[in-house]
Amino acid sequence: MHSVFDFDKRLLEAAKAAEEAAKPQFTEIDNISQHGSAKVLRAFQANKVSAACFAGANGYGYDDVGRDTLDKVWADVFHTEDALVRHHFVSGTHALSTALFGVLRTGDTMVSVTGGPYDTLEEVIGIRGKGNGSLADFGVAYKQVDLKSDGTPDFDAIPEAVKGAKVVYLQRSRGYSLRPALTVSDIRKIAELTRTTNPQAIIMVDNCYGEFVEYDEPTDAGADLIIGSLIKNPGGGIAETGGYIAGKAALVEQCAYRLTCVGMGKEVGCSLNQCRSMYLGLFFAPEVVANARKTGAFAASLFRSLGFECLPAAGQTAGDIITVLALRSPAAMEAFCAGIQAGSPVDSYVTPEAWDMPGYESKVIMAAGTFTGGASIELSADGPMRDPYAVYLQGGITYGSGKLGILTAAQSMLNRGLIKF
Repeated sequence: MHSVFDFDKRLLEAAKAAEEAAKPQFTEIDNISQHGSAKVLRAFQANKVSAACFAGANGYGYDDVGRDTLDKVWADVFHTEDALVRHHFVSGTHALSTALFGVLRTGDTMVSVTGGPYDTLEEVIGIRGKGNGSLADFGVAYKQVDLKSDGTPDFDAIPEAVKGAKVVYLQRSRGYSLRPALTVSDIRKIAELTRTTNPQAIIMVDNCYGEFVEYDEPTDAGADLIIGSLIKNPGGGIAETGGYIAGKAALVEQCAYRLTCVGMGKEVGCSLNQCRSMYLGLFFAPEVVANARKTGAFAASLFRSLGFECLPAAGQTAGDIITVLALRSPAAMEAFCAGIQAGSPVDSYVTPEAWDMPGYESKVIMAAGTFTGGASIELSADGPMRDPYAVYLQGGITYGSGKLGILTAAQSMLNRGLIKF
């Protein structure tokens, strides 16, 4: 690498030691990837995926074989009754909003049991902003169970808090916080506790960044609905846009009524030319997720050796693909993100700057030289410019390119005197 990229030799020596330390983790990541690939391949075969499924349709989309078969494949992979996989979802937040408005009614209560939701959902729920068509404006009540001081769910408080709730909401990923991402084991425990006092509750999981990270998914652990984005894990770096909702058939139908219109639901909405990329993305997803996790594991191993706090902690079970690097200062965040951008295949010549990103309370800096705009399964790093000045690293569709991106970020910090050997 030194002959192609001008990395400091001390940095390369540190990288070699960091990669060696991460190898046991790589082995487990590969095992999970193989399991996920087996699930996906079996679902393709069981549902007779053919070249006709890639053709797409136009107009109303009645009898769109590619769209309808993909729903069945998705349901099989995630062990659910039904799924709604559409390029019409513009983001994970849009898919989550569709699900919430799809199943909640005036007078219902939603309880978030993993603390506050991700920033972009605050206006959807009505925590921020009034009179804009939020759930609160439609008479849906919101409550939350705050996390404990160590960032873990308050399991003892959940049974009482969820009494009478229509939706019990879990955010699997950490968002812009330092709390641990939920593992499937955590989700299973929350589901069991919820059922002790509210067996009829709809357990809904924001599964963004979590697909194919573990052997099981939240729907194997008691979740009724899971929701995610196709430009994150399950799109495999190939899907150009879109999202999904998967779970119990009656609930998926309600969500489909919200996405299109009541009475039509999943029967309309043509797939245009998006089918092939969504199928191919799902097929690649388990291995691409493994590459992203290896990139994150390498980054954590390297930056720990350089004296920085990194999450997940060494030896901790990962619940998502995100690695948090606590860099301690705005200057370090800017240098790291500049390096990630410079180490990217697209737009490597630009320098990211913090800006007032729609839906976020603080200025956010984002580095993402991606083939698909905003695709966080591709190597990217971002974070709000506020204490503790942490960057949230995700993606890396190939481990080789991901590793180079991390080294470029470290070199950027070294050049600015923010890393010492």
